Amino acid sequence: WSVYSKPVPANSRELWTLFLQCSCVTVVIGGLFYNWMFASLEYSWHFSISVAISFSFLLLLTLFLVHPARCVFSMIMPTLGTKQGRKLLLSTCIMIVVVNLTPNIISNIKIILQVIQCICKNSSESLLNSTAVLLGTASWEFGDAVQETGHSINIFEPMNGHFLFSLLQNSSLIYQQMHLAGEKIGRDFLAVEVLVKDSVQVGNKLVAGFSMLYLCFESTWYLKNYLTKLCFDNFYITKKLERLAVDRKASHLLVSSSKNLIRPTGLRLSREEVILCLVQAMLLTVVLMLMLVVVVMDHFAFSVADTVVRKVAEFSVVPVVLNIKYTAKMQILPFLLKLFPFPHEELALQNFERSYHHHLTSSSAHCRISPPTPPNPSVLLVVGLLFCILYATVFLETYAHRLCRKIAGSFFESWEEKRALYLYNKLSRKHKE
Repeated sequence: WSVYSKPVPANSRELWTLFLQCSCVTVVIGGLFYNWMFASLEYSWHFSISVAISFSFLLLLTLFLVHPARCVFSMIMPTLGTKQGRKLLLSTCIMIVVVNLTPNIISNIKIILQVIQCICKNSSESLLNSTAVLLGTASWEFGDAVQETGHSINIFEPMNGHFLFSLLQNSSLIYQQMHLAGEKIGRDFLAVEVLVKDSVQVGNKLVAGFSMLYLCFESTWYLKNYLTKLCFDNFYITKKLERLAVDRKASHLLVSSSKNLIRPTGLRLSREEVILCLVQAMLLTVVLMLMLVVVVMDHFAFSVADTVVRKVAEFSVVPVVLNIKYTAKMQILPFLLKLFPFPHEELALQNFERSYHHHLTSSSAHCRISPPTPPNPSVLLVVGLLFCILYATVFLETYAHRLCRKIAGSFFESWEEKRALYLYNKLSRKHKE
């Protein structure tokens, strides 16, 4: 670390050591950068390789030749434990959830629609068949009854009283319309799925790129303020400050100011740091709840699809009953009744009342229904682990800032001594007042 943090290597041995260190760091970062672009951001492999190689080469030159760039790069690592690192992890979580859960939800909804389409197809076919059978049988028997009525009067010889019943069973038109409707629904769902995936992918790339740039900017901004403002992030009891107080026999200054100063290696958090951590944890919980809604939707869609597929074979047949009631009566000289009303009786000739039974079926073994796709438990496990890391970064953010200050101090030791002297003089003035 002493070689890595030096502004200029002292000899050739330190020079080759620095080059080896920068090369190892570059290889590791380049591999992670390629995996991030290819696996998480879903760029093509050849584009990811070319960008990763170019990035690694530029990173090697920058780390080897520019001393402040090594400091900024070193501070980026702990900065990943701050809110910028959480943004990167959140974008990864969102991409995992959308890419893995959204197609599964849409697939299970399609299965439910397949079941509904199958039920409608079989019900319409059964309805057409039952209508033809019932009305055909009923019309023939009703024709027999009409003929019997005509024979009972014995006034005229009736013609064949059977009704000619015909039903246009245009089932192909029904199936065609249902097939077109199913295809339209499938295209709509596919368009929604593609739109959601593309939108999240583009948004994820933008968030990831912005977060990486902001990581570099935040580290650079911290180093700039560290090197230009003595009062910036200068409230720690460092070893240089302790040595300075001991040399000037003023150790009591550190004891009296222990409530306002923090040891960089200690675990104690100030009141402001605790409040900030709680606020960040609440915001993270809101995002977690939104993702859990998607996870619950995935489980709910699978549960409904699984229940529908299992219950469709158990649907009971629907009984259909056609009741026909026919009564034939005769009046003598009915036109005289209009001129001379008097009590009269009608002569009942024929009573016909029959019921015809049939059953409608709504399921068939010929329906091709795909089995529902269960939720992937590994997705929930990965998201859960990532959120555990996210919650950990909420409380580790303060220690990440302290580590950034320690890294900056190790790269610029002379400036760290000036900062310690500035803090010592500030504590002395307060003690005198």
